[in-house]
Amino acid sequence: MGSLFPLSLLLFLAAAYPGVGCALGRRIKRAQGPKGSPLAPSGTSVPFWVRMSPEFVAVPPGREVWLNCSNSCPQPQNSSLRTRLRQGKTLRGPGWVYYQLLDVRAWSSQAHCLVTCAGKTRWAITRITAYKPPHRVILEPPVLKGRKYTLRCHVTHVFPVGHLVVTLRLGGRVIYSESLERYTHQDLANVTLTYEFPAGPRDFWKPVICHTRLNLEGLVVRNSSAPITLMLAWSPAPTALASVSIAALVGILLAVGSVYLCKCLSMKSQA
Repeated sequence: MGSLFPLSLLLFLAAAYPGVGCALGRRIKRAQGPKGSPLAPSGTSVPFWVRMSPEFVAVPPGREVWLNCSNSCPQPQNSSLRTRLRQGKTLRGPGWVYYQLLDVRAWSSQAHCLVTCAGKTRWAITRITAYKPPHRVILEPPVLKGRKYTLRCHVTHVFPVGHLVVTLRLGGRVIYSESLERYTHQDLANVTLTYEFPAGPRDFWKPVICHTRLNLEGLVVRNSSAPITLMLAWSPAPTALASVSIAALVGILLAVGSVYLCKCLSMKSQA
């Protein structure tokens, strides 16, 4: 009987003071947002996004770049671009800003667009790569020196050289590969790779190709030379030796012929 007393008291209070229950219900409803989600506290920043276009761009060294920074803030307080590259013109419109970057020569750089809206700052990033693929990749005819073949590959007007890999293939098999990471100059350059290797009987009559590869943080640029068939007749030494041998043989024959002719003439004069 004692357990029913608090419940009876609550029912009596609700009946005697109906406004108490209504006020309590209103307070509960005000504490909830739509569909029961909590209301955002006062002073919360406006949600918005910031985007850069393009997010990645590759250009030849020395060119300019235009970047578009857009946002969804209804009233942005500030919009700016941070980068080590030299900036040019700026064009603005509702929800967007165009930034011009001049004389892009660093092979890898970034541009950060920052937008402040209702006291909160967001940003987006664009990666910029400056590169120049090889103008030409030239493989000289193999030359036999002693028992080794000399291969020489020329790579012209390439940038950045420090990210270049040169590979020599014989019949699809890699016989030599070199990375030029030690080269740190920020200019267009010509590269010559020389390699000597002993060729066996199974290597003859197979194509030799010089391949180049620029590794630019996700961007890979490939080039190759025209194939050249590895032949036994490439060496100038045997040719020169054969010429000397033939000349010596002709000289000997002429000498023998002269002696024989003189002997014949002397015999006729005696007769």
